[in-house]
Amino acid sequence: MKNYLKSIVSLTVICAVVAALLAVTDQFTAPIIEKNDQAKASGALLDVLPDGGTFEQVDLTAYELPATVQEAYTASNGGAVVQLNTTGYGPDMIIMCGVDANGAVSGAVCLSSNETLGKEQEYGSTLVGATADTIDSMDTIAGATMTTSNYRNAVKDALNSAIILGGGSVDIRSEEEIIADSLAEALPEGDAFTEVFLCEELDGVSAVYAADNGSGSVYVVGEGEEAQFVGVDASGTVLSDVPADVKANVEAQAAIMAASSMEEVDLTQYADMPSHIDQAFKTASGNYVLRLHAAGFGINGDAYYNPSGEYIYIKVAVTPDGRIISCFTEEQHESENIGDACGKKEFYTRFNGATEDTLDGIDGISGATFTSKGYKTGLSKAFEAVKLMEGVA
Repeated sequence: MKNYLKSIVSLTVICAVVAALLAVTDQFTAPIIEKNDQAKASGALLDVLPDGGTFEQVDLTAYELPATVQEAYTASNGGAVVQLNTTGYGPDMIIMCGVDANGAVSGAVCLSSNETLGKEQEYGSTLVGATADTIDSMDTIAGATMTTSNYRNAVKDALNSAIILGGGSVDIRSEEEIIADSLAEALPEGDAFTEVFLCEELDGVSAVYAADNGSGSVYVVGEGEEAQFVGVDASGTVLSDVPADVKANVEAQAAIMAASSMEEVDLTQYADMPSHIDQAFKTASGNYVLRLHAAGFGINGDAYYNPSGEYIYIKVAVTPDGRIISCFTEEQHESENIGDACGKKEFYTRFNGATEDTLDGIDGISGATFTSKGYKTGLSKAFEAVKLMEGVA
């Protein structure tokens, strides 16, 4: 028994001595480790802002910054470094961007990503020198449009964040938020809006949104930052305060929309109608609206990636001479975070204005060959169907 108690006491003393030694060691090594960690962090920041000097981390709760911002640092030279998390074809594309004291990109690197082609690893260097005023005009990489366009948008968030951190003011709303606010301002009675699938060619109008409560519509004149949102009541009268020529044109386009009608085409009368075509309609103005199914990865993929066995379903409006007015993905079951990009507006609107001759030159989805090829093949069948119905096939 005495030996047992003696062993316990010995172990207790040994543990106490070791704990004391570790505490003393930690007291000396902790500052060194912290200093080394700070040096590594500063080194990463200096990679994108070489002349930054010293850095101070920003309390993000003190500012209203874009949702992509994860961390931000102000530099002693007047610049800033911003770390962002955005989505390309896959989630969690982490980007670190430096902005110099003049508001220009000094460096941008992708720290990690889930992209398939690796274009995000080289793209940041092409944005050096861009400012908040010029970033939108910077080229994306063909074949990796979604990856590089979202990278560019994240860098734009960094540039805007630097302006805000420097005491400036900038609109950081997302494109969706800007559209929603613009619609509500143009037609306050509208409450909620749904974008109209256009089957008529409208002069100077890039989009039409119908109020869900039937109070009218909003016509978008022009595109981008220059776009005007014009409210129109249910009778087709412009309500917004716009120049006379804009008012007259919008009311003329609203009249075209009001007169638009269509009848279903009997596909059985066309023996050579492509099997992709599920339904076809002809408008009173002579345009065609087709519903079709396209065999993307869901049908033609390999078992390793678990294809869904489902088609991509597309709605497309085409002029009699073979030009796409509108394209819309109605349903898709393509591979998650890759091929499913075909269901995003950024993808399917690329085909607006396309013809049979220009279809192949339109960017597909990076890393989603089956989806892109199947989608384009489906649209090519729409052109064939229109020629057949027009009697020129």
